[in-house]
Amino acid sequence: MSQTRQQILQRLKERGRMTAAQLAEELGLTPVTVHYHLNILQRQGLVDAQVERRGVGRPRLVFFLREEALSQFPQGYHRLAARLLNELKSRLPEEEIHRLFIAMAQEIAVEHGERVRACRTLEEKLEALVELLGEEGFLARWERLGNELRLHQYNCPYNYVVHHHPEVCDLDRALIALTLEADVERSSCILSGDLCCTFIIRTAAPSSVSFQRGEPSYPSAA
Repeated sequence: MSQTRQQILQRLKERGRMTAAQLAEELGLTPVTVHYHLNILQRQGLVDAQVERRGVGRPRLVFFLREEALSQFPQGYHRLAARLLNELKSRLPEEEIHRLFIAMAQEIAVEHGERVRACRTLEEKLEALVELLGEEGFLARWERLGNELRLHQYNCPYNYVVHHHPEVCDLDRALIALTLEADVERSSCILSGDLCCTFIIRTAAPSSVSFQRGEPSYPSAA
């Protein structure tokens, strides 16, 4: 992002709502230049505008940040999450922490997984799962190698936390297994220095899914 657009975002963050004329005056730019950059920010979904009427006189167009623009500013969520996990681990046994991550995966699977389970084939489910993982911040792709299906994740949105708390890796593996209702085995991991996290997916049709420490396991049919 250009320095000018970063300055515009910063001013809007500080002031809340500003006109193009106010931005131009504070930044020492012409209104034409400010409008050019505001148009780009609007197309990117970072800035919105609204007509504001203030008593007598002509209404004015004011600009303000959209929620999506918050990602352009420094965030400390990863450090907060790591500190919370430190505190939890000092108070709870390891198995309880593991159950918490599985419960989180189950909640995400219930919340977003309906469109995945509505698909008929495993390949269609994988396509829908890739979209779901994208919404969670993963950059995912899947492929078929012979009789084997593999899901690759090239980005880990929990990267900072995972380096301090590797058990967080349970979350995405559990989410994949629960959503696909399949047996999932991790064969590579970014945390270990690999290019991506790769999961080998094997079909399963359990009535329920349970997880033990490490890889997920499925109860045999009665």
